[in-house]
Amino acid sequence: MDFDIPLLPGSPRRLCPPAVVRGGQGPKHGQQCLQVPGPGVRGLQGGLTRRSSQASGGGSSPNSSASTGVINNYLEASEPLSWEPRLSRMHFHDNQRKVDYVLVYHYRKRGAHPGHGSPGHSPAIVSNGETGKDPDAGAAGDIELGPFDALEEERKEQREEFEHNLVEAGLELEKDLESKSQGSVFVRIHAPWQVLAREAEFLKIKVPTKKTYVIKSEGSIAKTFNKILQKLSAPLKPRVPEHSNNRMKNLSYPFSREKMYLYNIQDKDTFFDNATRSRIVREILKRTAWSRANNMMGINSLIANNIYEAAYPLHDGECDSPGDDVNDRKLLYQEWARYRVFYKFQPIDLIRKYFGEKIGLYFAWLGLYTSFLIPSSVIGVVVFLYGCATIEEDIPSKEMCDQQNAFTMCPLCDKSCDYWNLSSACGTAQASHLFDNPATVFFSIFMALWATMFLENWKRLQMRLGYFWDLTGVEEEEEHSRPEYEAKVREKMRRESDKSLVQKLGTGGTADEDDADKLTWKDRLPGYLMNFASILFMIALTFSIVFGVIVYRITTAAALSLNKATRSNVRVTVTATAVIINLVVILILDEIYGAMAKWLTKIEVPKTEQTFEERLILKAFLLKFVNAYSPIFYVAFFKGRFVGRPGSYVYVFDGYRMEECAPGGCLMELCIQLSIIMLGKQLIQNNIFEIGVPKLKKLFRKMKDETEPGAADSACSKHPKQWDLDYSLEPYTGLTPEYMEMIIQFGFVTLFVASFPLAPAFALLNNVIEVRLDAKKFVAELRRPDAVRTKDIGIWFDILSGIGKFSVIINAFVIAVTSDFIPRLVYQYSYSHNGTLHGFVNHTLSFFNVSQLKEGTQPENSQFDQEVQFCRFKDYREPPWAPNPYEFSKQYWSVLSARLAFVIIFQNLVMFLSVLVDWMIPDIPTDISDQIKSEKSLFVDSFLKEEHEKLRLMEEAAWRGRGPSRRSGRSPAASLVPSAWSQPGSSASSGSQHTSV
Repeated sequence: MDFDIPLLPGSPRRLCPPAVVRGGQGPKHGQQCLQVPGPGVRGLQGGLTRRSSQASGGGSSPNSSASTGVINNYLEASEPLSWEPRLSRMHFHDNQRKVDYVLVYHYRKRGAHPGHGSPGHSPAIVSNGETGKDPDAGAAGDIELGPFDALEEERKEQREEFEHNLVEAGLELEKDLESKSQGSVFVRIHAPWQVLAREAEFLKIKVPTKKTYVIKSEGSIAKTFNKILQKLSAPLKPRVPEHSNNRMKNLSYPFSREKMYLYNIQDKDTFFDNATRSRIVREILKRTAWSRANNMMGINSLIANNIYEAAYPLHDGECDSPGDDVNDRKLLYQEWARYRVFYKFQPIDLIRKYFGEKIGLYFAWLGLYTSFLIPSSVIGVVVFLYGCATIEEDIPSKEMCDQQNAFTMCPLCDKSCDYWNLSSACGTAQASHLFDNPATVFFSIFMALWATMFLENWKRLQMRLGYFWDLTGVEEEEEHSRPEYEAKVREKMRRESDKSLVQKLGTGGTADEDDADKLTWKDRLPGYLMNFASILFMIALTFSIVFGVIVYRITTAAALSLNKATRSNVRVTVTATAVIINLVVILILDEIYGAMAKWLTKIEVPKTEQTFEERLILKAFLLKFVNAYSPIFYVAFFKGRFVGRPGSYVYVFDGYRMEECAPGGCLMELCIQLSIIMLGKQLIQNNIFEIGVPKLKKLFRKMKDETEPGAADSACSKHPKQWDLDYSLEPYTGLTPEYMEMIIQFGFVTLFVASFPLAPAFALLNNVIEVRLDAKKFVAELRRPDAVRTKDIGIWFDILSGIGKFSVIINAFVIAVTSDFIPRLVYQYSYSHNGTLHGFVNHTLSFFNVSQLKEGTQPENSQFDQEVQFCRFKDYREPPWAPNPYEFSKQYWSVLSARLAFVIIFQNLVMFLSVLVDWMIPDIPTDISDQIKSEKSLFVDSFLKEEHEKLRLMEEAAWRGRGPSRRSGRSPAASLVPSAWSQPGSSASSGSQHTSV
């Protein structure tokens, strides 16, 4: 029943009509409703309206339903609701309308200051949401407004205008009375069916129709194999409804109010799930104006200007609540977000349903990446075990450990270092063989192909998920401009208008206003220059820190060599401490570079959120990539390359020689560097940054809320509403940190895998924990994110593809330059007398006449057993008795040519195999491609059939309407409903019609 509520121009709009939403009931006795003035009548003081249920007998107006079909309750939090018990913490106070979204703002009453408690009396309600003993007391002119009070009044007016515009858009609002001197207010938003239907049609949201069909199964062999696989993997499947039947699928079609007969709408409250409802409300919030004078719109601008503090959808209840009530959040927590279910598959469909497609695709990608790490981890462990098994058979290692060979090596430093025997480095040589053996070459080729296969399988899985999630044909949603971009445009327009006015007054000309409403490259040029200079500076800073660690290694090694007690452990001490310093610096710079990348992206002023996210990702990835891999690149390709030779060493500063590689090569040190940095980043970031820091933030926020003067009363704290519980959680900040962590790990797994075959195994162990850690964070520790529809993972796929191609080149150079694989091949097939590696160590060592050492660099008080005439050093140089002593020998040029040839052959071979794998594996699975074509054909046929049936029924109804048609038993209005879709028991009913495609 409607009531006559006149809406005159300029009069306050009554936001508590007795129009009934459900159940045919009007406002109960004691319900408090507020008259909120329109935007053109700010400050209008109205009184509290209390209407009894007997008022429902008033007259009705034709326009009252459309104008006032919204119930907005402004309720006093301390007032008991005697008219109906509180049944749900996720609904309005009528226990019927679901809360789809929540806005939060902090208020402070006029003249109130921090530390003043709230009054003890029961406040009255006035039109602008303030409280007082008397609605007529305390007029605005009685209190002198301070600067903070004036700002608070302005924010209140902007909130009122925004909320009024939300009501105009059809949303229903509810919030509690501002009963304290200061505190937080939760504005609850409900979207009625009319709004949901309108916006779903506008956004072209695909929804399932009544038409269902059976997904065509594979051939007999594949079907048998899948049945066996399903039985074997049954214990690994989570117990969620989505996994019960995946052979049936509903035809999906964009929602249309003109074709309601297509959809199986049994209950309008549950037809759209919670994620879709919140997504619709978010779209309305993003395009609703809140300052028409300044052309400001969107909830993002309101939050950026501190008018609202937060905006978020509600979680589906508590995740760890006792009792048998089950919701999607609790189900995700039990079957996905706990560590004891680490062995189970992820419920991807339920994740997508609860969080949206964007987050669902991230966890699907993470799950596929983790599963692909299993075969690479197994093969990496096999390669490592092969090195352990063949360590006693490695001829070069046995020659280095043989005491009888007695290779006298040149001093490692000037003056304080003595000559030494090569056999003393036996342990280093044997440890190097664990990672520097022929199996690592084949493992590098395998990992390059593994990266290609992983990306190709992800494309296939992405298409499969897109088919089942109805993402095929999804158009890119039109994005709204960012608040910062709008502010810059307004500032530019003001400047242009002032300049235009001056030109008109001075010359009478007109200014070019084509680019006045947007930012051009000239406007962004200062930001681009700042970005370029800052990124160059940060990259130079990273290189400077790496050089500083090099200087630390050199000086520390020289200082420790002066002491006889520490001289024997110089290399181990220097390497371990330098790697730890590198790790600490990397972790610190990671946080700094992340903040700097965000700041640099802001001064670029991108127009949309997607552009902002892409530019932020590129900057953060570039800086973090350089930061994480610079020390590893130095050890792999530069350390020991610029040392010089005895008698002509290269010095840093004055008297400090450049550091050399260990006798077994730099590959072992590269392995140590890579493993410590990789494991350290994973352990520290997971345990401290992702677990410890959020817990500290939550504890700090809880302590702050408890000590706040406007904290909630005891009754609310004992029985908090869902919006209170969600407000205490951490806000969702996006998927960029999650992706970035995995992308850097992907680089560790692929780029230098030739030096550390165990990297995939450590990555697998980390990811098993990471999946459950991220799951728990999203389910239990973060506010519910907005559901975002997207077809792919965006720019992250391009970065992964680039890393995969770059890894081929890096591994080719690691094998050719850092390891001894090429020198061993050249010696075995060109210089060995019997085709074995006997004599390889002697072949790689050059002679030096110790009498030619520079004055002051000879060892002081040498304790060597015998007089030394010649010492050896690792290099390919002519001996002292040759015509050109100490020049590079022919063996050097042979090895260098073989290294370059290997890089070219390896790179082209692996690239060819990668392209071959890419060509052999289609991006779209054949069955999915066939299903998409069949589904389109089936839907067109069904749609045309229903349209023809509808037209026929309408013609019959029109013909029968000319005379009595009682025999039909159907009214003309009923004839307009297509029987093939809606009549129960028909061949096309939702419960009986299945089509095999």
